[in-house]
Amino acid sequence: MTFLRRRVTSSAMSAFLCLTFGTAAHAATSWANTHTQAISLVQATSLGTINPTTQLRISVALQMQNAAALRTLVQQENTPGSPSYNTAITPDQFNATYAPSTASAAAVQNYLTQSGFTNVAVEPNRLFVTATGSAAVVEAAFNTSLGLFSQNGKTVFVNTKAAQVPASLSGIVLSVLGLNNVQMAVHPTNKITPCNVSSPTCLRFTYDPATYWKTYDVGTVPAASSATIAIMAEGNVSQAVTDLRAFEAGNHLPVVPVKIMQVGLASPDTAGVGEWDIDTQYSTGMAGSVKTLYIYTTTSLSDSDTALELNHWAHDNLAKAANASFGICEFFPFLDGTMAASDQVLLEAAAQGQTLFSSTGDTGSFCPVGVGTNGVPAGAPFVNYPATSTYAVGVGGTTLLSNADASYNGEVAWYAGGGGLSQFEGSPFWQQNVVPTNNPSVPATFRAIPDLSMDADPNTGAIIYMLNTTDGKSEPNCCWGGTSLASPLAVGVWARLQNAYGNRLGFAPPRLYAKYPAFGTAPTSTGTLTEPADGFHDILTGANGFYTSLPYYDLTTGMGTFDVSAKKAVIPH
Repeated sequence: MTFLRRRVTSSAMSAFLCLTFGTAAHAATSWANTHTQAISLVQATSLGTINPTTQLRISVALQMQNAAALRTLVQQENTPGSPSYNTAITPDQFNATYAPSTASAAAVQNYLTQSGFTNVAVEPNRLFVTATGSAAVVEAAFNTSLGLFSQNGKTVFVNTKAAQVPASLSGIVLSVLGLNNVQMAVHPTNKITPCNVSSPTCLRFTYDPATYWKTYDVGTVPAASSATIAIMAEGNVSQAVTDLRAFEAGNHLPVVPVKIMQVGLASPDTAGVGEWDIDTQYSTGMAGSVKTLYIYTTTSLSDSDTALELNHWAHDNLAKAANASFGICEFFPFLDGTMAASDQVLLEAAAQGQTLFSSTGDTGSFCPVGVGTNGVPAGAPFVNYPATSTYAVGVGGTTLLSNADASYNGEVAWYAGGGGLSQFEGSPFWQQNVVPTNNPSVPATFRAIPDLSMDADPNTGAIIYMLNTTDGKSEPNCCWGGTSLASPLAVGVWARLQNAYGNRLGFAPPRLYAKYPAFGTAPTSTGTLTEPADGFHDILTGANGFYTSLPYYDLTTGMGTFDVSAKKAVIPH
């Protein structure tokens, strides 16, 4: 897999991290570098080295085989006229041709065992080997150092030297995850304080599934009763399931079968229940119904845990659409090697016809690093991962307006909706001719997000059902938004489109971009009441910091928002 690198200035990240792009040299020539680089913290107090007996759970990512061929296959699967069009490989086919070899996995497994690790296990698709070991064992096995620091009132550890492996494993080991706990993904969920709807200062645009159906023109596109959806979550999600049942009853929706898929150690954490409420309720709510809702839940929102969670979703191949309403500034997964590892996972998923939808964030054209208020020009001018992954759909946000009968009345780019250009991910073939450049004849080089947008402004947000701690019941709660709402709404639409065409649409991005006008095309749509032939509302007003809405693709709302009926009519199938 090709990983593009663009040098960035340290001042862009000085609010949080001082990043070292070079890997640490080692006197011994028998060591080989990995994608896991050294991390140097700023505004942090060193507490020395980590206690050598501290137990760590690590994931060693292995390099897949024939990655270029798999990328070509994804293109062929989504190109009309190709012999592979509308086909998808199975996990068994991936393992046979593209997964790391059994010999490679065994070599890593043996090395970890001989180095003193326990609980050594190979993932079924051989993209990861997981293990448990003391800090001392980790440092020796990967020729690294683990430092302990106090930062922002928390005690954290990072690898202060790049992770290396013996030369015999060069070309086999891609990166080593779990060598830090300094950064966790955040879920961009926003809520406004309820106000008196009779007050002239209170916006009264709130939505439930039925009004979203009308506003986004579901029309005669049927509910996704044969489609499957997955939610990427963390911690204890049992309350979210209880809340979903109350939501279904309150909105007269079918009861969808739910299966909880535990990845790694179970965690009692319930801090993210509001997020999982939005994800489960408005993915299935927008879909109208689904065959099965899979909730993947893991131990934490650390890079290593979420990478393994995505890997389980891809290998299981149970749900063709998944939602990840969380993100992290992309420079960090680039540095610690998660980007290299997870991009492989998402490439496998794409070849199997699976699509991850992910929130672009609620800090506008900036990253959630040292940013306390949505959209405030602070923090680092980066975009969020995994939304920025080449093989994911990044979903941004709008402020949605509707008429009294809930019909569409226009949208504005939400000022806090995430968007921008990746510093590390290349532009995929389906996006290159759409993203504006200085020269229309020169395609885009770097990945741009969002791909599309949906309602995210909490002032025009959704009503969710959640636990009322006073009476112990799941009750309506208003008003919730953020790109954490936009992404599950998009997943619900995609599930409807999949269902309408017998779940054979495959990987979403090439299908979504297929009818979209190329950069330099003269605008023909008003972006409000007149629907373009591509099936998207073109959002022409609003900004998110650095970027302003423009005709057709822009870095505030991407291609725009769904007109579901129009998109169903034009999507290649």
